[in-house]
Amino acid sequence: MRIFHLSAECYPVAKVGGLADVVGALPKYQNQAGLNAAVVMPYYNRKFVQENAFDVVFQGATLLGNRRLFFEILKEKTDKLGFELFLVKIPGLIDRENVYSYPDETEQFIAFQIAFLDWISYSQQSPDIIHCHDHHSGLVPFLLYHSKLYTRLAKTPTIFTIHNGQYHGAFGWDKLSYLPEIDLTKTGLLDWNGGINPLASAVKCSYRYTTVSPSYLDELSVSSNGLEYLFYIERAKGMGIINGIDTEVWNPQTDPMIAEKYTATKVTTGKQKNKAALCARFNLSTELPLVAFIGRLVIEKGADLLAEAIEQCIIDHPGQVNFLILGTGEKDIERDLQILKDKYPAQYNVYIGYNEELAHLVYAGADFLLMPSRVEPCGLNQLYSLRYGTMPVVRSTGGLKDTVVDFGDKNGYGIRFNYTSVGDICYSVDRAVSLYADTKQMQVLRKRMMALDFSWDVSAKQYIELYQSIKPTTI
Repeated sequence: MRIFHLSAECYPVAKVGGLADVVGALPKYQNQAGLNAAVVMPYYNRKFVQENAFDVVFQGATLLGNRRLFFEILKEKTDKLGFELFLVKIPGLIDRENVYSYPDETEQFIAFQIAFLDWISYSQQSPDIIHCHDHHSGLVPFLLYHSKLYTRLAKTPTIFTIHNGQYHGAFGWDKLSYLPEIDLTKTGLLDWNGGINPLASAVKCSYRYTTVSPSYLDELSVSSNGLEYLFYIERAKGMGIINGIDTEVWNPQTDPMIAEKYTATKVTTGKQKNKAALCARFNLSTELPLVAFIGRLVIEKGADLLAEAIEQCIIDHPGQVNFLILGTGEKDIERDLQILKDKYPAQYNVYIGYNEELAHLVYAGADFLLMPSRVEPCGLNQLYSLRYGTMPVVRSTGGLKDTVVDFGDKNGYGIRFNYTSVGDICYSVDRAVSLYADTKQMQVLRKRMMALDFSWDVSAKQYIELYQSIKPTTI
């Protein structure tokens, strides 16, 4: 079965968030299970592209309105990622360094999708499934089924995965001319709230859509930035599949980025040595429980409450708990977290930015990982932390709710709270501090965490079963 995954991100080529981690791992595990999966993404002038060799496998030209665009399809020569990687390059439009935030972003992603369809149409590619990820590829299902240019592909089933339903990629009808010739009687399939909405269109037009956790599928009909009714009426078409993690990359037994490798049987001593390396770097005591946060410093992640909550926790527990923040995001949040460093240097430190190697060390060396997210479609950080025996402290939402069981419940191994509030965060840290004092129970819980299976093997199998359930038909 030949699968094309379309995405704006793919680790390690270009990563902004969890979308990259998923697209960089799922196809590899699908191939190991016997599929023939490939990734198609925009070309970015970044380190991976600069350091690896590519072949030009196709050249063509397409139209974006009345603008003629030359494009190339480049293929990474060695399939070193465990799957075929194809890049769509359009000089002057899709050949830049950053993934997002350009003023012509709408034009970039429309051109990416059209160039992909032109390529597989003209080169006589015949995929069994086209798997689109987020709104950046959300127009593909509509164009496949309702543009005369792609009649040959019109029976190809499409799957659409929603990694974050808050972002739709919507634009005005004044840009309809950017699309190739379409059946104008079907424009209702593009429309939502008076504009062209790629995410809404993909939900309407794809054979099936998936979310990255079952709970997030339910939450979209309550909160999806204006698409709540659409998700309510299309609920039967949806399916929630928990993301997996790449257990080859995230493995404390083999991880080259941590100070001391360890297994579940040596989790206590292994984590303590990593904690010692981490605390030495940030001038913190190894004797105290260490609560860490890794991620984007944005309201969606609850990061706007971190400074106030951490200060309150330090006041409540003087000399009893340490905090470490690793992330980047909104400047006012970064500023507040930096100020806190000067006020409580003995119990708190912060690293503004993102450092992959440091992140691995934090997962290995911290005792608890705090995730007070307002929205978390799946979340990968809590899965990484469980793999390293670090207890996740999470708000009960989306994938956090589906993957973390409170240690107070049967077979539990984490800490959960209900609201993204300073009060709930502080109460949960209180529980963490008390639990940390019980050395024997912590050891039991760490081993339980590390025994959990959140590998892509499980999730990839669910996607394969979904693919096999779909029969090509004319829409």
